[in-house]
Amino acid sequence: MSVQPIVELLSKRGVTVEAIAEIVHHLQKPYNPKLSKEACVESVLAVLKKREVQYTLYTGIALDELAEQKLLPQPLQTIMEKDASLYGADETLALGIVHVYGMIGLTSFGYLDKVKMGIIRELNDHSQKIHVFLDDLVAGLAAAASARIAHDHEDEKDFLG
Repeated sequence: MSVQPIVELLSKRGVTVEAIAEIVHHLQKPYNPKLSKEACVESVLAVLKKREVQYTLYTGIALDELAEQKLLPQPLQTIMEKDASLYGADETLALGIVHVYGMIGLTSFGYLDKVKMGIIRELNDHSQKIHVFLDDLVAGLAAAASARIAHDHEDEKDFLG
């Protein structure tokens, strides 16, 4: 599955693969000091190749865009406009991406959801656009790409001693 359409949609919403890769690099650098930013970009793109990841991103972004256009039924429209703290469907959707790479992705997602670093923080500020879903989806994507690197790195250590 081509990543180009989803990369373009993310870009339209203000998110670049490089911005996600910066978060991945921050998460994995302490455990893998030789990790390059290019490897992080590659990992983000590998996660984005997964059909289920793309479908999840399309769904969440569509809901954000519909909320911006005030096209959602009530009370969902108000919930989205306020980014109600107990809504939780945004995190639930993002967990579909996180679970592609197991438990390490889940712990990284929890951390990113709390600290909201980099592009996640920018999306969460909701200055002009509604990003109720996208901030969590980007956190899920970064957590999955980070877990992918962690799994590969640990596999190398297991086999190389």
